[in-house]
Amino acid sequence: MSIDGARLDLPQLSASLEGLLKLRNPPFGMKLFESAEEMASIPKIRRPGAVHTLDQIVGQAARLGWTVGVTASDLASDQCRSVVGLGGQDEAWYSGRHMAGVWFATVEDSAKHQAAMDLVPAGRYQALVVAPLSKWGTGGADPNPLGAPDIALFYATPGAMIYFINGLQWSGYKRFDWSVVGESSCADSWGRALRTREPSLSIPCFAERRFGGVLDDEMLMALLPEDIGKAVDGMRALGKNGLRYPFPPYGIQQDVRAGLSISYPGR
Repeated sequence: MSIDGARLDLPQLSASLEGLLKLRNPPFGMKLFESAEEMASIPKIRRPGAVHTLDQIVGQAARLGWTVGVTASDLASDQCRSVVGLGGQDEAWYSGRHMAGVWFATVEDSAKHQAAMDLVPAGRYQALVVAPLSKWGTGGADPNPLGAPDIALFYATPGAMIYFINGLQWSGYKRFDWSVVGESSCADSWGRALRTREPSLSIPCFAERRFGGVLDDEMLMALLPEDIGKAVDGMRALGKNGLRYPFPPYGIQQDVRAGLSISYPGR
């Protein structure tokens, strides 16, 4: 799949990624809106009937295939609102007092955690939509009212995730350095990707697993949709060299030369 064109076929991109990585759940997208009215005008959009964490909203899109829109009042706390720029980020939030004695030994430790988080700056956006990537359009003249997402995301096992990263690095190699903020690790994934537009990998935190249904062996990648296209091209190139996912175990006591010769012929 070439990403040189001005438009992306997001349903096809989603299907390609699912097939190459054998994903349990399809990829999904996120988009921020400057007004709640614009978000609410999307046909058939679901609005929460209860107060949720953003992890639950993400889970509804990733696990149930729903298109869900939220505003600040739909979310349980400023910890969720702050990551996507829908609220919080005031002096009280940065103090970290609400996390002291729960996740961190002191208020000082909590404040350091808050300051370490990647956040969308507050003030510009009023709403957020999360939906399966296959439901998004490509922007421009595309009739899909969702348009194009700001970022795409997917959950995968560590083995699938490193293969995806190998695909990203196939052409135009770049070293990736990711951080772990700890609890509130959504700041490492969708917070960082929305803020920097860079591929952002995270180890999902307690809240994502407790409330968002994330499985014990899953990691989360957030990035621009076109970067998924780049990785898909890379993984297909790797596949031609005998490097495919899932990785078939070769055996820890076998003579390795026969196995290596498949990917390194004549070397």
